[in-house]
Amino acid sequence: MTVTLSVAVITGVITGVLVWTKRVGAGTALVVWLSGLTAASTGLAGPVNGFLAAVVTAVSNH
Repeated sequence: MTVTLSVAVITGVITGVLVWTKRVGAGTALVVWLSGLTAASTGLAGPVNGFLAAVVTAVSNH
């Protein structure tokens, strides 16, 4: 029997464990989670990439 997991699920679990063990804060967990959605190329990858590009542009222009 083959069991498959998506990268988004694996990243979500890893992020949950990191937050649960207090290894990372909420901001870092958000970045890890968004990166996981982008890496997994889920349906949210496009909007997440657009959001991250807007944040980078805003920070670099500030």
